[in-house]
Amino acid sequence: MAERFEIRFSGAGGQGLITAGIILAEAASIIEGKHAVQSQSYGPEARGGASKSEVIISDGPIDYPKATIVDACLAMTQESADKYANGIKEGGVLLLDSDFVKKEPQGDFKVYKFPITRTAKDDLGREIVANVVALGAMIALTGAVSREAGEKAVLARVPEAFLELNKKAYALGYEKVKELMK
Repeated sequence: MAERFEIRFSGAGGQGLITAGIILAEAASIIEGKHAVQSQSYGPEARGGASKSEVIISDGPIDYPKATIVDACLAMTQESADKYANGIKEGGVLLLDSDFVKKEPQGDFKVYKFPITRTAKDDLGREIVANVVALGAMIALTGAVSREAGEKAVLARVPEAFLELNKKAYALGYEKVKELMK
């Protein structure tokens, strides 16, 4: 049976986490040649309500496109943590935006806290790239794809005028979480 790795990005609609999931799937499939699927779900309010994006990466064909035993989860808001930080496998990881998730979900998984949105705003001057900071952080946390594949996929997706900003956002998320893991 093929090795299967499941990642869930969750937050509020409009935070760009579905895009982050798509970029991760592209990094895995297009750049690294792995099998990958991405699915998404959001409430009827779309912008502002809880949303999630799931990515499954495998070295072989993927027989079921939805996450069943999540290896790693990101929660950017309290609502998304309450709703989607379930099904994380024993020994899995949960990354929380520490400014917005105050009530930590309980489970047999490792929790990392990092002020993702504030980092994007304070260090880069643009809160809009919080999803790219989060993507860099999740790749650092999981090793689901290489740092280089993640960066290449990010840069292939953004307009030319924003290449440098997104490159910095990705590196910032990656490096901050590597520091947390020490």
